[in-house]
Amino acid sequence: MGKREMPSVLILTYNEAVNIADCIASIPWRKQIYVLDSKSTDGTAKIAEEMGAVVVTRPFTDYADQRNFGLTLPGLDEWIVMLDADERMTHELAAEIEHHIETADASVAMFRVRRKDLFLDRWLRRSSGYPTWFPRVFRRGRVLVERKVNESYRADGSAKELEGHILHFPFNKGLDWWLERHNRYSTMEARLIRATPITLGTVKCLVSRDPGARREAQKNLAYRIPGRPFLVFIYLYIVRLGILDGAAGYQFACLRLAYEIMIDAKAAHSSYYGGSQKT
Repeated sequence: MGKREMPSVLILTYNEAVNIADCIASIPWRKQIYVLDSKSTDGTAKIAEEMGAVVVTRPFTDYADQRNFGLTLPGLDEWIVMLDADERMTHELAAEIEHHIETADASVAMFRVRRKDLFLDRWLRRSSGYPTWFPRVFRRGRVLVERKVNESYRADGSAKELEGHILHFPFNKGLDWWLERHNRYSTMEARLIRATPITLGTVKCLVSRDPGARREAQKNLAYRIPGRPFLVFIYLYIVRLGILDGAAGYQFACLRLAYEIMIDAKAAHSSYYGGSQKT
């Protein structure tokens, strides 16, 4: 029986010393891990190298550009798994990835997976909006990353869904860090809103068979709804039964409310240029 095909793994980092060791430790393909680091100052690169990863340093531009650069690094295999440092691979998903990249026909360009968000030691099964599908496994040279924040992915070929999950620990670096990062995200989102008009194409994408295209169209339209941040809170906490996630669910829904308010407030001011775009 031949040796099973293994993917490469790409991890984007900036000051992820808290997360990078656990992220790498969760990956079974340890000889094929690449870390694209945005000039961390906390020892992230050293930790990654000590764990056997190939570290490439590149100043951060935006998320789409950084991921596109990473997907073209020399030495990558035909299939590439992309993780963030605060994500963890599971054994079930790893085995599933190995099986599917070995058996996928030439028309398949990428695979999507679901993610379990954890907060206060609890899976936010309802208040996080689960299930949301994230492109995470790509055939080399067949996928282009678009949108500078909360990226979208354009594939030259079909996309399939996997049953396994990635574990996501967005608060591992503390609540202050999460708030600071989402302040930056909200600035980038606000700029994109003002730069992205609603067109007939946007409306047509609402019925697209591509979940990523549908999500992007829904987002572009939803940003124009008056009172949207409060509707997001009601949806996550009441409609999706986030109340059953306990204190973690309530706090997370409130944090999402604050984030959405920041986006709308910044988008309302065309002259707003606050915040940096560092990861």
